[in-house]
Amino acid sequence: MSIFAKSLFLTYLFTSVLAATYSQTDSHTGTGFPKAFSYQAIADPTHGRVNYVDAGTASSQNLTFASGDHFVLRADSKKVLSASGPGRNSVRLQSNKQYTTSVMIFNIRHMPQGCGTWPAVWTVGANWPNQGEMDILEGVNDQGTDQVTLHTSSGCSMPASRSQTGTSTGNNCDTAATNNAGCGVKITDTRSYGPIFNSKGGGWFAVERTNSFIKTWFWSRAATDIPSDVFNGATSVNTDNWGTPRAFFPSTNCPISSKFGLHNIIINLTFCGDWAGAVYGSSGCPSSCIDFVNNNPSAFADAYFDFAWLKIYG
Repeated sequence: MSIFAKSLFLTYLFTSVLAATYSQTDSHTGTGFPKAFSYQAIADPTHGRVNYVDAGTASSQNLTFASGDHFVLRADSKKVLSASGPGRNSVRLQSNKQYTTSVMIFNIRHMPQGCGTWPAVWTVGANWPNQGEMDILEGVNDQGTDQVTLHTSSGCSMPASRSQTGTSTGNNCDTAATNNAGCGVKITDTRSYGPIFNSKGGGWFAVERTNSFIKTWFWSRAATDIPSDVFNGATSVNTDNWGTPRAFFPSTNCPISSKFGLHNIIINLTFCGDWAGAVYGSSGCPSSCIDFVNNNPSAFADAYFDFAWLKIYG
């Protein structure tokens, strides 16, 4: 092999190694966690039976609080609602910073559970859906496992066969063509969502976004194969050591660099609405979704997130 060829090979090898290695840029835990976010007291875009409150209301009603390495975000579990009044008080947070190529790891001890609940951890760009959306953790009514989904404008689809352990629910990411379903992947690990997730002490969700692909992973706290850099929230991570992702979205038929712009992280808990309400009748839950949310505040005592930390790498 010529010196020139060797040089090219070494450059390729070095670049390939660097491509999977990221250095920590942001670390949020405890009281520092909410400082990285803004409260969005807005009408719910998904038409839920929810009333998103501002920071002052969230604090006074103990809907968000921090202690040690805990940051808790929860819904009201005390008030019976008037049918003609606003929805159940809850919180929607948006990150102050925006991200493109990055790795995000969410260390979560507990997620909201209960009939009518629709918790989500996701990222989104401006002028939806033209700058894309990535749903990292999402589900409804304690049903099934975590669903990872991309939502885009037209011109983004996924190959039917790809290297992932999850099960595809659809390969067209275009929101208009799929009635906003997008291209989803159901994680097959039953520990990835709801009461089972909580009973195991939670776990870690990670997403890697590049212009070539988007990958997500999940490890239960009860798992035996948690990478050490994930477990420890290391100052640098190497995603090549994380194994086959739960969901894999390659750029083969989706120009990620143009379909996904600068993204904010969103953390929210809504009720009923376009998804949880639409499938409520088949979920085994009592009454109707809105009536249940209105009249059973104590049913939402476990409707809360408990974040140990969020670490972001670039």
